[in-house]
Amino acid sequence: MHGAKEDRRRTFSTLFRLLGAGVVAGVLVAFIALPGVGSAGLTTRDAANNFKSMEGELKTSPPSEKTVMYDANGKEFARFFDKYRESVRLDQVNQVMRQAIIDIEDSRFYQHGALDLKGTIRALASNANSDQTQGGSTLTQQYVKNLLVDNAKTEEEYLDATAPTVGRKLRELRYALDVEQRLSKDQILEGYLNVAYFGAGAYGVQAASKRYFSKPASKLTLDQAALLAGITQNPTAYDPIRNPADARKRRDIVLYRMVQLQHITKAQADAAAAKPIELNKTEPEGGCETSKSPYFCEYVKYDMLQILSGGKYWQLKPKQRQDIVNKLNRGGYTIRTTLDMNAQNAVDKALRGNVPPGGNRVGAEAMVEPGTGRVKAIGLSKRFGAGDGRTTINLPADSSHGGGTGVSAGSTFKVFTLAAALDQGIPVSTSINSPETTSISGFQPCKYTGTFNGKKYDNEMLGGGPWPSVSNAGDSEAGNFNLKTGTWHSVNTFYAHLQKRVGVCNAVKMAEKFGMKRADGNPIAPLPSQVLGVNDIDMVHLAAAYAGFAARGRYCAPVSVVDVVDSEGKKVKLPKPDCRQVIDEAVADKVNNILQGVLSQGTAKGRGLGRPAAAKTGTCEAHSCAVFAGHTPNMAAATAYWDFRGPWRYKVYGVYGADTPGAMWQQSMRSALAGKPAPGFARPTRDFGDTIKVPDVKGMSIGAATARLKAAELEVKVSPRPVESDAPKGSVASTSPGAQTEVGPGSTVILYPSNGKRGGRDRPDGRPGGPPPFRWPWEN
Repeated sequence: MHGAKEDRRRTFSTLFRLLGAGVVAGVLVAFIALPGVGSAGLTTRDAANNFKSMEGELKTSPPSEKTVMYDANGKEFARFFDKYRESVRLDQVNQVMRQAIIDIEDSRFYQHGALDLKGTIRALASNANSDQTQGGSTLTQQYVKNLLVDNAKTEEEYLDATAPTVGRKLRELRYALDVEQRLSKDQILEGYLNVAYFGAGAYGVQAASKRYFSKPASKLTLDQAALLAGITQNPTAYDPIRNPADARKRRDIVLYRMVQLQHITKAQADAAAAKPIELNKTEPEGGCETSKSPYFCEYVKYDMLQILSGGKYWQLKPKQRQDIVNKLNRGGYTIRTTLDMNAQNAVDKALRGNVPPGGNRVGAEAMVEPGTGRVKAIGLSKRFGAGDGRTTINLPADSSHGGGTGVSAGSTFKVFTLAAALDQGIPVSTSINSPETTSISGFQPCKYTGTFNGKKYDNEMLGGGPWPSVSNAGDSEAGNFNLKTGTWHSVNTFYAHLQKRVGVCNAVKMAEKFGMKRADGNPIAPLPSQVLGVNDIDMVHLAAAYAGFAARGRYCAPVSVVDVVDSEGKKVKLPKPDCRQVIDEAVADKVNNILQGVLSQGTAKGRGLGRPAAAKTGTCEAHSCAVFAGHTPNMAAATAYWDFRGPWRYKVYGVYGADTPGAMWQQSMRSALAGKPAPGFARPTRDFGDTIKVPDVKGMSIGAATARLKAAELEVKVSPRPVESDAPKGSVASTSPGAQTEVGPGSTVILYPSNGKRGGRDRPDGRPGGPPPFRWPWEN
């Protein structure tokens, strides 16, 4: 009894399904035979008219593509994507793969139009006799659906593109008719193979082939092609990584469907079906976290966001910014950058060799090419990423490139006051008494527009007034100094007085000419103490500024992107390079000349590169950080060392600019420049009222010594009293000032004749007798 009732139920169900199939088929026929008339009936005719009135042109963007970054040598170092896809031409897909996808998805693809009536009716009839549904969509309709899904920007749009409704199917069919009119069958197949989802995060056949087999789609074998072709019906169920057994069954269905359609032999299918599924997986990697140069990658990423938003990224609302991020991730851009992997590896090795990556203290560095502004490397001692001991903050860069608020520049900022002084004609020989501690009043305020200490200024006055207390590092830095010696030994009180003569506003303007700004994007605050680097800056802009001096006063703003091509091969418009001559070449040449002495006889003695180089050390206020910046004619770099938890709360006591920052700079620059030309700096062509080194005339006759000193534009006096010395009697025992002392032109040098008696010892001032010669602390 129960069996009879079940048979009647199945009979009625089958009749109902067949009736429904007939109605739907009739409507579809009416859609194609537009307009419906006569016996088709009013309802069918109205449905057809409504169908024809639908929007017919498919307006979608191309499928999302991965964006790839390349270094200066054309090697990929980073990629971005929302969907792992790599589009290829149809001729780059093995023929067996093309045949497999057609045979299992739409075997009459090349014979029918947008709608396959025969296939649709067959599917409807099959569904009427089975609890398992069979799809009737053509490849063209599936291509349309995939495009609509790929273009969905919101959850609502996605649900609308995937809704199981008659309206959605009709819309797809209407668009499919348009696609069939505009594209050839090969173009449609190519589009479908590039947009379809093949599971495991792989979109498109090329990505799928690399994802599962680590090979391009052109190299697929029969069994591999059949496996991929079977996945698209249900990418989750037939994922060969998670569900290998079901994936194999589906693969075999594809194989024997190809036999049925006489595209392969049964023997070929049997051989392929006998093979187990063998995968050679490649995990899709994207984002800066997986890059070999993550901090440089972050810098480029933000430059690209600015480029794609017309320079307005940071002025956009959050949703608009996300649209630009999506554009970068999905746009398929090919980005050529300035990255020099040799320099980058040198930076990474130097940073992590001097600063433990897992600690709280960090080392940061940037390298910039003089004359172009091209950023060659950006590094941080800490590993990039989330989790303990890592960070996703681009600490070497400013806030607009994913960085923080920067660190104090320390005494590396003195270079701008030095340049301003030389530019104003203040002689190098200018001597200033510079005690250990001093107080200076009368600084003039400057007009300022920006935010400083939480207060907004709009062309208002900031700074000025007294500098109540400025100190040197210790008693050893007290005395008379000129522009050379004051720079070499980084004398704070000397530079405080020099800035008073130069003018704070002029010194700040000089820094701004070389691109300097606060790391938070605000202008340099014109405080008297700015000369000591109290403004927080980033390493990229500091390196670019020193590159400007290396390029003889030609400053170029940092640039990381040199060429961008979109997914269609069109070049993206880039900002023009921002290079300009900001000071006379001769002034820059003199700055370089003085800074070379920092490495040979100043605070950075011993940090030379074995080639012409110039540099400046920087110890931040209250030991909050330590900085080092320097350059050769063909490379500039800036390094910093601090505690990233907060430099003012967690100090780096006992560390000076020439210590850890100097070591990082020296090691990385030597490695980055190894094997490259070693040009020298240009000699200054102007008279800057320079200083003169007192020649060493010990042991010479009084007459010869006098001639030698006068030839050096120095005045001479001879002491009437001989002194004890091991020099021959009557010859020069010593001088005051002593040999190699920097003095101004026309200065007087006193000669002390020897009495020929041994045991004499020179005093620090060059006169005989007294204690052993004095040495600066950094010379010990």
